[in-house]
Amino acid sequence: MDNLTFTNTILLMEGLKVAPQSSYPIFILLLLIYVFTMGCNIGLIILISTDKNLHLPMHFLFCNLPLNDILGTTVMLPRLLQDILREVSERYMTYVECVVQAYFVHIFGAASHYVLMIMAFDRYVAICNPLRYTAIMTNKMVVKLSVSAWGLSVLIVSIMLGLTIRLSRCRSKIENPFCDNASLFKLSCESVVINNVFGIIYTVIIFTFSLGSVFITYGKIATVCITSKNKALNRKAIKTCGTHIAVYIVMFVSCASVVFLHRFPEYSESRKLASIMFHIVPPGLNPLVYGLQTKEIRQKFIKLWYRNKVNLK
Repeated sequence: MDNLTFTNTILLMEGLKVAPQSSYPIFILLLLIYVFTMGCNIGLIILISTDKNLHLPMHFLFCNLPLNDILGTTVMLPRLLQDILREVSERYMTYVECVVQAYFVHIFGAASHYVLMIMAFDRYVAICNPLRYTAIMTNKMVVKLSVSAWGLSVLIVSIMLGLTIRLSRCRSKIENPFCDNASLFKLSCESVVINNVFGIIYTVIIFTFSLGSVFITYGKIATVCITSKNKALNRKAIKTCGTHIAVYIVMFVSCASVVFLHRFPEYSESRKLASIMFHIVPPGLNPLVYGLQTKEIRQKFIKLWYRNKVNLK
């Protein structure tokens, strides 16, 4: 090449580093995980959308979670599965495809925080202001909260990737199992100080805002439970909020591990594995932890299972 900027748009993907003899077992394992995750999340959405008894604000807000999990798993796993069966030298992707993948990878990451934050707000209103719950959590409010969560994710990620695609490119290898913002701006030989500063500031803000809102929300809920003599209310609060906190912890730890390991180049392989797990573990666990631990949803699943069992007989 005569100049530092590649005129072609073909990138070589690093993919997942696996030994040749392990490629098929890992492929089958990841495929089963993908099918399980998609089945559970799609099943939850269908169940909530078709059963009128589940047409409640809490469940409608919850639908944002499986939708985001479907996005996060689909944007990464199918491509990763393809690359596992390819030779390392044949794992190509166009620059446009890489940008699109990175865009939805970060939408998934951002929405994971925002969706759980609006779900925490719903639980706060339900437990701390039960008499005003129906007046506050109207269908209009549910739509506003959902649009805010997705809209804010789209806005921030669009700005972040806009700062990256403006850069010229002098490299053509993605040093990551899949495309993300960091792997894209590392293709450039220009200064990426702005990209790094924006990424750090955004990460600090979303982590602080996410942790802070969840901590304050559940702190107030805990205060209500401590001061209340209503044992039925306390049991319900502990069960629903405990489930939500479990989902939040799984998401936060998975996300924080990736961000933390990014700061230590010597742990690059661990960081790559953690980034893959972020797209596998929360989407796979959320339907089990949140869906099946919610009494109404669990009862519907049991009824459907029993009905199918009777029909088979």
